Amino acid sequence: MEAEFDIDQARTIITKFISDKLLASGMKGYVVGLSGGIDSAVSAALAVEAVGAGKVFAVLMPYRSSPKESIADALELVRRLGIEHRLVDITPMISAYFPSITKQNRLRAGNKMARERMSILFDIAHELDRLVLGTGNRTEICLGYTTWYGDGACSINPVGELYKTEIRQLAGQLGIPDAIREKAPSADLWSGQTDEGEIGVTYEQIDRLLRRVIDDGTISLSALVADGFNAADIDRVVSLVSRNAFKRRMPDVAAMGRRAIPDDILLEQ
Repeated sequence: MEAEFDIDQARTIITKFISDKLLASGMKGYVVGLSGGIDSAVSAALAVEAVGAGKVFAVLMPYRSSPKESIADALELVRRLGIEHRLVDITPMISAYFPSITKQNRLRAGNKMARERMSILFDIAHELDRLVLGTGNRTEICLGYTTWYGDGACSINPVGELYKTEIRQLAGQLGIPDAIREKAPSADLWSGQTDEGEIGVTYEQIDRLLRRVIDDGTISLSALVADGFNAADIDRVVSLVSRNAFKRRMPDVAAMGRRAIPDDILLEQ
């Protein structure tokens, strides 16, 4: 069985990772997209702890249907962390491509929003000579509950090995405001959208199941059912992990038998 989550150890490892990666890059800091949700809040707080508030820049990118409370929560976090920020309304960009959003095209529109936000983050990072700080957790990565080349795109991801329930534990230790910690998780893809409502399984159940299947290596359906998991939940979660595997790797390249491209080339004299 998997060892109990050590919050202090995770915090130490992640803050060192953030500071080491910035030092190695030679860049000036990080840019992070703040949605008013718990994942981006924890990522931003860890970055401030690692490299200081002056090297963390927040970008708020609401759409016209984004909850006003989420914008307010993001601004309150900016104030508490003492970081600079910029608000970029993505409504004009999305409306230029989707004049109207209906039930039939809302998933496409949501993906467009995620990729628009990614594009803005990387542009501002280029402007400020910074890296883009990722905010995706291990639960989302396992399920593929991300937009390919959207919210999954970043320079580094400090929280990618933390399950959603572990993010919640860490948020409490970091002093993330209750308004952020207690709200229903949402990717802000459309009005009223929530993660758990769309997936159909609670994060508590998803994380417990993922630990058993992935971390512990339990692949016996009867054993999982005996552990108290619902067969329908097992099928839903496992099918998402398998179906969205392509999101966890680089695009396939046709193999021609050539040598792999090295990370670094040192020429001899």
